[in-house]
Amino acid sequence: MDASEYRRRGKEMVDYVADYLEGIEGRPVYPNVEPGYLRPLIPTEAPQEPEAFEDVINDLEKIIMPGVTHWHSPYFFAYFPTASSYPSLIADMLCGAIGCIGFSWAASPACTELETVMMDWLGKMLQLPEEFLAGTAGEGGGVIQGSASEATLVALLAARTKVTRRLQAASPELTQAAIMEKLVAYFSDQVVATLGTTSCCSFDNLLEVGPICKKEDMWLHIDSAYAGSAFICPEFRHLLNGVEFADSFNFNPHKWLLVNFDCSAMWVKKRTDLTGAFKLDPVYLKHSHQDSGLITDYRHWQIPLGRRFRSLKLWFVFRMLGVKGLQAHIRKHVQLAHMFESLVRQDSRFEICAEVTMGLVCFRLKGSNQLNEALLQRINNARKIHLVPCHLRDKFVLRFAICSRMVESAHVQFAWEHIRELGEDVLRAEKE
Repeated sequence: MDASEYRRRGKEMVDYVADYLEGIEGRPVYPNVEPGYLRPLIPTEAPQEPEAFEDVINDLEKIIMPGVTHWHSPYFFAYFPTASSYPSLIADMLCGAIGCIGFSWAASPACTELETVMMDWLGKMLQLPEEFLAGTAGEGGGVIQGSASEATLVALLAARTKVTRRLQAASPELTQAAIMEKLVAYFSDQVVATLGTTSCCSFDNLLEVGPICKKEDMWLHIDSAYAGSAFICPEFRHLLNGVEFADSFNFNPHKWLLVNFDCSAMWVKKRTDLTGAFKLDPVYLKHSHQDSGLITDYRHWQIPLGRRFRSLKLWFVFRMLGVKGLQAHIRKHVQLAHMFESLVRQDSRFEICAEVTMGLVCFRLKGSNQLNEALLQRINNARKIHLVPCHLRDKFVLRFAICSRMVESAHVQFAWEHIRELGEDVLRAEKE
């Protein structure tokens, strides 16, 4: 494929993507395939000779799409949102085309510097304390990780390194092994201090946890993977109160801020806490500016060495949608969640199982866990909408998450009517 064909095929792919997203409502949200469906449909080995682009595209619809769960369907109410927008998709195309591996400033200065500035932009949108911003001379700053899990692991490793070195300095006779076997990490059944837990979107009280961590000189990491996006709205910012006690904070713009995966935003108060744990300086990565104090080498802030030009997605989305556009997106999802909550509360056979704060509603039929397991099975077998469950204490609960940027009140109404009808079937079957 030369540049001329790429221009033609690239435009065709943009049309395919636009057609896919515009017509996604007409596709079954959940695939009707069995494990292993794909292998018999494709050759056992790669072709020796090039094949036509048209053949590849035709096989997309015949082989790939039947096995796709359509996360951007307005009938997808499972897990949490995976964000997407046209500005972000365009930026990702450019990221792939530039193709730099931004492990150091010198590897591509714009890749590093735009990330530093975009993380400051985003931090200011959240009204993070000044200590978390890089600015021109700050000790903290932000970095884009691949996922919240990755950010949590980075924080854990940085905390371990920091306390180990502190104890070694205070007691040189202690070996690293002796220190390591004494270290303790405190966590709840939701993992770390969490704002918007995965199961039911509950919130830890940072104003209680934070002072204890500060008094005991413990590293406090806050994970707000889903809900963090909502803190750009003034009416939700109070849920972040207490972040000033944290050493690190993370949320995923790729969940709810219209930036497609992967883009997990992490901030630290002291960048040296990360570089102290992950610094890697082989001679082939050294460059003349690295000790100037003016730049960041992000390979020292993460587990992988390589990194993509992901800040382009933030830059395009922030500029083309604006803070007000992003706020409107968040508020619409929250409003639709409250609409679904209201519908559930109007039916006495159902119950709401957790406070609805963001775009997630946890609900169930009043009755046994087996009853609700049967309801969920019927819902997902019907493939008109898609839900996943959680356990809240000893109860099997259905999660209804507002996910797609294309979802409207009509889709929520349809989903509820469908759930209610299947609930009637389950209750009828139980009586029989």
